[in-house]
Amino acid sequence: MQNTASKIVVLGTGGTLAGTASDPGDNVGYRAGQIGIAALVERIPALAGMALQTEQVAQIDSKDMGHAVWRRLATRVAHHIELADVAGVVITHGTDTLEETAYLLQRVLAPHKPVVLTAAMRPASALLSDGPQNLLDAVRVAGHPGARGVVAVLAGRIHSALDVRKIHTYRVDAFGSGDAGALGAIQEGLLTLWRPWPNGEALGLPVLAREKPPRVAIVTSHADADGSVVDALRAHGIDGIVVAGTGNGTLHHGLEQALLRAREEGGVQVLRCSRVADGAVVPTTRDAFESAGALTPAQARVELLLRLLRAA
Repeated sequence: MQNTASKIVVLGTGGTLAGTASDPGDNVGYRAGQIGIAALVERIPALAGMALQTEQVAQIDSKDMGHAVWRRLATRVAHHIELADVAGVVITHGTDTLEETAYLLQRVLAPHKPVVLTAAMRPASALLSDGPQNLLDAVRVAGHPGARGVVAVLAGRIHSALDVRKIHTYRVDAFGSGDAGALGAIQEGLLTLWRPWPNGEALGLPVLAREKPPRVAIVTSHADADGSVVDALRAHGIDGIVVAGTGNGTLHHGLEQALLRAREEGGVQVLRCSRVADGAVVPTTRDAFESAGALTPAQARVELLLRLLRAA
């Protein structure tokens, strides 16, 4: 059934989009999360007159994102998408952990309405900030008839929450979707869709109910990786480990042996991905650990966290 509601809810969490620097020419020495979401929306003339509702959920640099904010954000998103007059939800977010939040929200909520994350690579105080256009595009995507699921809208591209990843440290077009490619594009308010909207079965909000989540870490395989990091994590009570392997998720022998001990002797769950930016880990008959497919190490960590939460 097509969504005929008109109101868009904009949830603010901070990030570079809300950041400021004393020098308008400084695009790196800024402080994130300095401007409230209501003020950000008011700065964009093209949003004037639209049916928007703003709400500040958090005000952080997204490098500091964590379980408590995820719980609060998911709860507010779930609340708003069930309201009859809400067409969709937009979330302003920092770029550093956007791919993790997007993946978590899609897996937990699998919303029947659009939930659109957007961000900026340049602060609001920059001479040429990318934030206003990204936010405007995100609102338009959130109001698009037939849109659904969690997506990210940045630099005119629409990325599925299941594929999006940050691929550059500085450029304004800093996001991609790996081999899957972008979901679509938004240009001058016109949406072009190349692939279906993200779908799936929702795990449900109760999966995030625990105040203290399981501990899941990311370990990388490399030359001379002897597994001592795994032994140390195990000694400190780690619950799960995502291992970012070389190439097709291959692991140094010393690291693999430490991971096997952690799993067999300590009950630590292990999920394997690749440290390579693009491509999926293709399973083989010799694999000691399950593959996370095309998930980035950060997304694989969210996936393993959710599995542990479900099993708790």
